[in-house]
Amino acid sequence: MSKKLANGITVDNFIDGEWVVSEKEQYAPIKNPANGETLGEVALSTAEDVERAVAAAKKAQKQWALVPAPQRAEVLYRVGLLLKERKERLARILTMEMGKVIEEARGEVQEGIDMAFYMAGEGRRLFGNTTPSELKDKFAMSIRVPVGIVGIITPWNFPIAIATWKSFPAIVAGNAVIWKPATETPLMARELINIFAEAGLPNGVINLVCGSGSKVGTAMVEHPDIDVISFTGSNEVGRTIAEKCGKLLKRVSLEMGGKNAIIVMDDADLDLAVEGILWSAFGTSGQRCTACSRVIVHEKVKEDLEEKLLERMRYLKIGDGLDEEVKVGPVINGNALQKIHEYVQIGRGEGAVLLAGGYILNDGELADGYYYAPSVFTDVEPSMRIAQEEIFGPVVSIIPVKSFEEAIEVNNSVTFGLSSSIFTRDINKVFTAQRDLDTGIVYVNAGTTGAEIHLPFGGTKGTGNGHRDSGVAALDVFTEWKSVYIDFSGKLQRAQIDNN
Repeated sequence: MSKKLANGITVDNFIDGEWVVSEKEQYAPIKNPANGETLGEVALSTAEDVERAVAAAKKAQKQWALVPAPQRAEVLYRVGLLLKERKERLARILTMEMGKVIEEARGEVQEGIDMAFYMAGEGRRLFGNTTPSELKDKFAMSIRVPVGIVGIITPWNFPIAIATWKSFPAIVAGNAVIWKPATETPLMARELINIFAEAGLPNGVINLVCGSGSKVGTAMVEHPDIDVISFTGSNEVGRTIAEKCGKLLKRVSLEMGGKNAIIVMDDADLDLAVEGILWSAFGTSGQRCTACSRVIVHEKVKEDLEEKLLERMRYLKIGDGLDEEVKVGPVINGNALQKIHEYVQIGRGEGAVLLAGGYILNDGELADGYYYAPSVFTDVEPSMRIAQEEIFGPVVSIIPVKSFEEAIEVNNSVTFGLSSSIFTRDINKVFTAQRDLDTGIVYVNAGTTGAEIHLPFGGTKGTGNGHRDSGVAALDVFTEWKSVYIDFSGKLQRAQIDNN
């Protein structure tokens, strides 16, 4: 059983329906990034713990796959109801653990609720295809079948939403799951696991193994009995995972970085565009793969846009996300804080003009947390590092352009391809942009963030490897296609031969 700390909770591993202590019994602290408070501790597990989880998953998956999909879906309906019932409590834990403001935390929990009900609906679909055979008295169809054991590796910035994007479709499709959450946000993993158990998910169908990517993540990727890895995180780690899975002929789904842009044309509603920039650039303190880190603006309206943006930024309250008035919370830890500040120095060195921010906030109530002032560079060249590399913080670069065509070109000039946005009143530009912007997600007159769970989520180029989270497309990661031919002619019929 998990033990309680005097100053928090210990998050151990959940294997075969029980909370169990890691083989090595080593732990790391869980910190509140808003104030440095210790919330608890999390197990630092080993490959031996992964082995135990795989054994439990193998045993459970064979039986789970035999449960009719509509009955598997009933568990997800119950999970959704429990998430809904506990939404406020979960949101507050999320804010304390990860730092995002409470309004956003409620939205993230809601995303999990929506995903539960949506994927539960797939229990009565999981559609295959029936098709005519080329031979008489023969029936042909294709069906989805579970892959087997799914390994999911999730990041700290959306500790419950992304976990539901991956675990819910995997479970409703008949797989067993081994989940490694980020070591920064295991409390949300613990809550979700307990909800699964309360909802009646059979023992071993989902297993939680906490720990580092170098030990637990590597063990999962290299284990021969884990059939697919679904990973969200950095490009560096994603490439390593892809290489290892490729050698093992193991299926892998990657959702990685972004360098997303909002295009503001000269006919745009500038006030609306500023709202979109504020939300996309500084929501979650810029720690989103869909965050807007570039604003590509027509030179005719550049100065007006900058003036409006800076004016609105004056009213952004920064602090502990549990304060309902706060709009920008802390970043996740000291390492993130230093990385963001280093990129600001890089931007200055490249000759970009810093209009706002550019410093660490560490006075008064912010002294014990990890806060960075929302920052804006202008006169940024598309080739600058701050316009090409993912910063993952509240830093946005304004890039002036002379035309719509140049704006599209600049948007597409990065190695990532997750999300893009355009503000314009010109319907012709709208349709041209949605065709020519080379990202997996395109918004019109909205920011770069706000994906809905019933559409595919993911990107092109360096953002991923072609798979998608969310929507029906998520099932493609966690199912195999099986073709079935039923010949009731009473004789051997040979396709491509006996019908010609």
